Amino acid sequence: MGGARFFAVCALFDAWGISFVWSFGRVENSGGIQASLAGRYASALFGLARDERQIDAVSRSLDSLRQALSESPDFRLLAASPLIDRNDAGKALAAIADQLKLDPITANFLGVLAQNGRKNELLAVIRAFNRLAASHRGETTAEVTSARPLSDDQVAALRQQLKARVGRDVAIDAAVDPSILGGLVVKLGSQMIDASIRTKLNRLALAMKG
Repeated sequence: MGGARFFAVCALFDAWGISFVWSFGRVENSGGIQASLAGRYASALFGLARDERQIDAVSRSLDSLRQALSESPDFRLLAASPLIDRNDAGKALAAIADQLKLDPITANFLGVLAQNGRKNELLAVIRAFNRLAASHRGETTAEVTSARPLSDDQVAALRQQLKARVGRDVAIDAAVDPSILGGLVVKLGSQMIDASIRTKLNRLALAMKG
């Protein structure tokens, strides 16, 4: 990261009251999105949405599903449990699709996941689809993990700073992981910026052992 832009991002996090240690590492390239099962499902869904000119509609539906997964423990249990019969899962997902008013492509796709026994891949499929959609729009995707949900203003500020770094629009793929304790972990292409309190504590523990 260029010096001026590096310090600009540092200042941004300081403004949010986040203390951290910056470290850079290489992120293993697994061969692209299609290297994973969820990536293959996402690629198939994206291809259909593109052919039908429904990328925006599917993206909105997937955003609704992601929000529902975040807010509903029952939905998360439905998606994760291997004990639910495939037919029952399909009926439950169809009811959710109707309740959320999902577009037909996404609603049918949920049925495919249920019948194939892959409903547990739903969140990973959503994230992979969003990366494909961002690339289609000419954007780079940054995977951002925080201990608590970021506000809209924080996401917008982070997007602007990362855009200044890469020289193109950046889509933020946000996730919450309380185990990092605080701060952020940002993966952008082959680089990772680990500004989590967990990493800071781990480094401190290693230093004390030395």
